Amino acid sequence: MDTSSIDLPGSEVESIEVQDDRVTVRFFRAYIMKTMTGSAERTRWWQAGDLIFGGAEVEGEPPVGPCVCAGGDVGENVYTYRDMIPLPLDSQGHSHCRLRFEGTDKTLIVEGDSVRLVMQDRPHYIEHVRVD
Repeated sequence: MDTSSIDLPGSEVESIEVQDDRVTVRFFRAYIMKTMTGSAERTRWWQAGDLIFGGAEVEGEPPVGPCVCAGGDVGENVYTYRDMIPLPLDSQGHSHCRLRFEGTDKTLIVEGDSVRLVMQDRPHYIEHVRVD
């Protein structure tokens, strides 16, 4: 596989934990797209994992999980990823996110000084996706 990324829309969030200067978005099912250079197909998988912001501050009151992500931005240093998170992700320096959730008008807004994605267990295959 050449690239893997989490598709934020539809990914299932178990909880959002704020402890001191650490914010953890715990995904029960993060949906992953894997692509290979030159292939007309991609594969879709799911896996549990944590998106962890260090040195973080939260704006407002975060939504209470479980909930389904409707999309948003995750950023590290000069890069902002819209509706996705690259795998792997482990970065020091300015980090941020602005995530929306289905069925609520609450948004998770975080500013931090580090961000990393820690995946649990192993990915579980869902399907092949043909790209025409």
